[in-house]
Amino acid sequence: MLLGGSAGAARQDKIGFVNNSFEIGPVHVGAGQLFLIAGPCVIESEAHVRTMADALQRITADLGIPYIFKASYDKANRTSVKSFRGPGLVEGTRILSRLAKATGLPVLTDVHEPSHCEVAAEAVDVLQIPAFLCRQTDLLVAAGKTGRAINIKKGQFVAPWDMNHPVEKVRSTGNERVFLTERGASFGYNNLVVDYRSLAVMRGLAPVVFDGTHSVQQPSAANGVSGGQPEFIPLLARAAVAAGIDGLFLEVHDDPANAKSDGANALDLKLLKPLLEKLLAIHAAAS
Repeated sequence: MLLGGSAGAARQDKIGFVNNSFEIGPVHVGAGQLFLIAGPCVIESEAHVRTMADALQRITADLGIPYIFKASYDKANRTSVKSFRGPGLVEGTRILSRLAKATGLPVLTDVHEPSHCEVAAEAVDVLQIPAFLCRQTDLLVAAGKTGRAINIKKGQFVAPWDMNHPVEKVRSTGNERVFLTERGASFGYNNLVVDYRSLAVMRGLAPVVFDGTHSVQQPSAANGVSGGQPEFIPLLARAAVAAGIDGLFLEVHDDPANAKSDGANALDLKLLKPLLEKLLAIHAAAS
């Protein structure tokens, strides 16, 4: 995962910012203004996602940070077959569509199968390719063909420079509205680490987002579910903003201890505003 030795020297000429900006509603991706993608991991209920969206919208409006709401209609890669997955494609996209219309927010959700892409694209503004599926050609092409913005999460097993292949699969459809998200790399068993050099490498391919919550995840480390170290979210996020990113991704919950998915690595809602205030100050100083 490191850019050391001859491999690093060979790739030095490829590291740089690619000017490939585009808009997702009022959010300008890659245009120099830090934006936020945030929300609960999964749709727990229509009432809950609306409560979270309203709270997050108030915070981001107060701070003047462009904002995209996120929630999943299905978590197809849960550790255990007994884990909560969400309401499913039909009901989940209905909920997200109603939320988008009610709040005016751009909305992101992840897709796991090519057949889901067109249905999900009718309800949301951004289709997200999960990290474990970032090499799946049919999924990337189907998502790209919808014309929606595409967020590809870098696989925990993929070198940052190799993310040019997923980007090109989407762009082969004529869709240039693609960006990448760093969420840590596998480091032994049940652990992830972040190589911040990957942000610079991938920013030479497409605009880059840093996922501060999945990067502190401890995959499958808690007896059939993933654990996490949320106390390190602010540290990693500060470093990423200082390193130079276009956007920040955070899973946020008003009651992480009782969240139905990824609560162990979610940011508590009450901690979001003070964290964003610090990150905006860092971004302004580093720009």
